[in-house]
Amino acid sequence: MTLERIAWSVVVAACALTALLLAIGGYMGYAGITTAVGLSAAINLR
Repeated sequence: MTLERIAWSVVVAACALTALLLAIGGYMGYAGITTAVGLSAAINLR
């Protein structure tokens, strides 16, 4: 695994964790935006 893939994986994991915490906290709009950012970053893992 290259350093680039590791970096993007960290970004995707951070977005997933943040989205989960925001959803638990009731901030559904922010959770949705964070999920979209995570999915956009996940494209770079292909």
